[in-house]
Amino acid sequence: MLQNFYDYFNMKKIRVLRVIFDEKIKSYEVPALRGAIIHKVGKDSLLFHNHEGDGFRYAYPLIQYKQWYGNAALVCIGEGVDEIHRFFSNPNWELEISGRTLPMKIKQLEMNDFTLQVWNQQFDYEIRDWLALNPQSYQEYRHLTDENERQHFLAKKLIGNILSFAKGIDWHIEKQLTLEITSPIITQNLRIKDVQMMGFSLQFRTNVSLPYGIGLGKSVSLGYGVIRKQSAVNC
Repeated sequence: MLQNFYDYFNMKKIRVLRVIFDEKIKSYEVPALRGAIIHKVGKDSLLFHNHEGDGFRYAYPLIQYKQWYGNAALVCIGEGVDEIHRFFSNPNWELEISGRTLPMKIKQLEMNDFTLQVWNQQFDYEIRDWLALNPQSYQEYRHLTDENERQHFLAKKLIGNILSFAKGIDWHIEKQLTLEITSPIITQNLRIKDVQMMGFSLQFRTNVSLPYGIGLGKSVSLGYGVIRKQSAVNC
């Protein structure tokens, strides 16, 4: 009974809205999708562009722009679910992207009340195009030659990203997180705003339940670091 009471006060319930449009886009067009939607709703809505004044809003983005299996998509979290009406209340949803007009018809709309919690079981996820490293940690990673050391290094970065996500949605985690990388590490060269960065795709196992479709790491508002849930594994 005491354990159930403790777990109840260490969970967080959030709303997650996933919108998948009929329109196909390339992964490099996600910034254009973001820009077109911001232009449609206006720059007075902070959550769409995550900027304050002339600077960046250093908080987890609650509206994220994606390419989901080839389709243009949005993932809205918490307050972002309320704000997305600024786009859908427009009489015309058409967007201009890469010189073509897209009607932005909805293919799939999925709304969930998701319970975030650290459990006594493990969950399997995959993460794609994950931007885990800053210039300093990139140099540290480059000097690691052993695959196990690299997995351990990235696992700590991924735990840090989960904690940053939790802080951004006002979820206070008091239980210990566990995480292990369960697949070979695939590295990619990704170009972000004309800067080439190292990205990672891999599978991992953790005791935290996370909504699939959200992003972890850097540039999550532009569709990087998307996680997809695989299955739960009993301990």
